[in-house]
Amino acid sequence: MATLFPLTVTDAETRRRGKVLVGPVSMTLQPGGTTVVIGPNGSGKTSLLRLLNGAARISAGQIRWACSQAEARAEQAFVFQKPVMLRRSVLANLVYPLRMRGVSRRDADERARDWAERVGLTDMLARPAPVLSGGEQQKLALARALITDPALVFLDEPCSALDGRATREIEAILTQARAAGTRLILTTHDMGQARRLGDDILFLHRGQIREQGPADRFFDHPQTPQAQAFLRGDILE
Repeated sequence: MATLFPLTVTDAETRRRGKVLVGPVSMTLQPGGTTVVIGPNGSGKTSLLRLLNGAARISAGQIRWACSQAEARAEQAFVFQKPVMLRRSVLANLVYPLRMRGVSRRDADERARDWAERVGLTDMLARPAPVLSGGEQQKLALARALITDPALVFLDEPCSALDGRATREIEAILTQARAAGTRLILTTHDMGQARRLGDDILFLHRGQIREQGPADRFFDHPQTPQAQAFLRGDILE
């Protein structure tokens, strides 16, 4: 496994049709823990994740990993707000990323069944993935991301539109992954979830990082007027 961290971002930007979606942003991320990205709608949270992951083209600045870009990409996974399901069975969805990495069919099948048990999908292995409920699809998407033992997982609103029970189950999976050493970077609009999961908080407004620091300090003593207003529930434009 390649050593990804520290990740150093210097004045990085991504644009679309000449419009800056996020940036310039500068930060350093160390190994371990969970970074929660928060901010008002349209602040650039998803664009930041895509920029760091490489799904969005960097228009200016630098993003430097502690390894090569190719090695970094190989050690990452991305879980989207709306899970992307292969039109195959739950088992086939779990086997797919392993087979793509050269894992034998027998070993891939064994690991897939193990992960299905971990996330509570054992009874659904033969079911077509697209017919699962939203919470079941999100658990499958998480298992499919974690089954390859990535060093880093990006998650864009992983519990959006899920009920309380499904959210609790997803958070439990994420907590276990973090404890196992997987670095997590996720966006959420749920401040309760940010408090529960976040080791550190990255607050975005108008595509720029306005504040970053330990979660307890951010929520108890926000340093910037924008963060203070956001936590009060004020509308930020």
